[in-house]
Amino acid sequence: MSFSDILLMRNELLLVAATVVILIADLVFAADQRKQFYYFSVFLIFIVAITGLFPSESGSIFGGMYETGGLQIMMKNILNFSTLIVLLQSWGWFSQVKQQKRIGEFMILLLSTLIGMGYMISSGHFLMFYLGLELATIPLAALAAYDYYKSKSAEAGIKLILLAAFSSGILLFGISLIYGITGTLYFGEAGQLINGSTLSVLGLVLIFTGLSFKVSLVPFHLWTADVYEGSPINVTSYLSVVSKGSAVFIMLIVLNTVFASLNDIWDTLIYTIIIITITIGNLFAIRQRNIKRFLAFSSIAQAGFIMLGVIDNSAFGVATVVYFILVYMFSNLAAFGVASAISAETGKESIDDYKGFYGTNPRLSLVMMLAMFSLAGIPPVAGFFGKFFLFTAAAEKGYYILVLIAVLNTIISLYYYLLVIKVMFIEKSDSPIQFFSSNLPMKISLVICVLGLVITGFTSGVFDYMVAVSDQLFSSI
Repeated sequence: MSFSDILLMRNELLLVAATVVILIADLVFAADQRKQFYYFSVFLIFIVAITGLFPSESGSIFGGMYETGGLQIMMKNILNFSTLIVLLQSWGWFSQVKQQKRIGEFMILLLSTLIGMGYMISSGHFLMFYLGLELATIPLAALAAYDYYKSKSAEAGIKLILLAAFSSGILLFGISLIYGITGTLYFGEAGQLINGSTLSVLGLVLIFTGLSFKVSLVPFHLWTADVYEGSPINVTSYLSVVSKGSAVFIMLIVLNTVFASLNDIWDTLIYTIIIITITIGNLFAIRQRNIKRFLAFSSIAQAGFIMLGVIDNSAFGVATVVYFILVYMFSNLAAFGVASAISAETGKESIDDYKGFYGTNPRLSLVMMLAMFSLAGIPPVAGFFGKFFLFTAAAEKGYYILVLIAVLNTIISLYYYLLVIKVMFIEKSDSPIQFFSSNLPMKISLVICVLGLVITGFTSGVFDYMVAVSDQLFSSI
């Protein structure tokens, strides 16, 4: 293996290097230099994210177990920048006395999950896929339980690790069936040998079920709201964007490589799950008063919308999913950023506490409004174009009734997203949240999110590039 072959793992190697440097720096920086250590760590992750934008070679190593190309690199870049934004939004939480000494632990756990997601996305073999999945999942449970002195946080960690283990067991059972049928664990070889037998269909269902837990598709969503509510708010935003995004990405790759010949079967399966996911996610979101539970059910509904692109097993469908994940990243992290700023300053996480918020904090209110508009799909923000492309992808396959149901659910979602805006802008409170100034990293993250929502919506070249990259993937299958 040559040095150029090793450089195909540039993203993962840089993340490993950053993790080692952060581990050493955590020992070097003194107790009164926690802020400097935080900035140093964020700078390292910024370097990793920026490096991912430079051109990189496509290819495979380890006998085809690890594969990389334009699509995988783009997916990893989205996850890297999402992680960077989450960390920028975390200083308010880190600055609390109980967390200042534990910044290093948090960074190492977070980067460990990101390394696992990178290997998972680049996997061309079920063993590499599973190892990446576990590396991405186990540290997440520790992050969910990071506020271990709070019972809800400990409960969130326990629920996440137990249900993750259960879903991994189901996933492994499905992988073993595929291996028994085909005699190989390579994606490409298995895809050529799967013949539509009953066992292969069962393997498809089990693998899809295991991944559905990670994506929070109904009926595999029951852990989501409790884990999101119990976790620290910056961990919740990471779960809702980065973890969910990586699971969607690998689901796209597995379905369109291993199970391409069974697309009629998984189309029917996904068709049903889309309907129940967007409907249940929307109906339960209406009832929520805690902002984290509200955004949890919102993310469940958004997962249903994402599957509209997955059901169109084509380059255009893949491009719509990746584009929507990018838009969803900016939208959701903007909403979580405002919620995180309020939580760090006041400790309040109820939507009712936001009454009169516009009167005291107009800028943060406008950012939250923009995020809600994008999540609802209101033009001209990027969320409208994301949902439009998803609806187009499903319509291309002739699923007009499904698109109609999705549009009706969009109207329902419009109600509860506008409800948050109504609370902030119209309803009054005798004791509103007082004016406060967010810290500099938070301001930078929110500016990035707002610019992302505007630029990705009005720059057609972004989506065109994604379609071109997705075409390269399908031409190699």
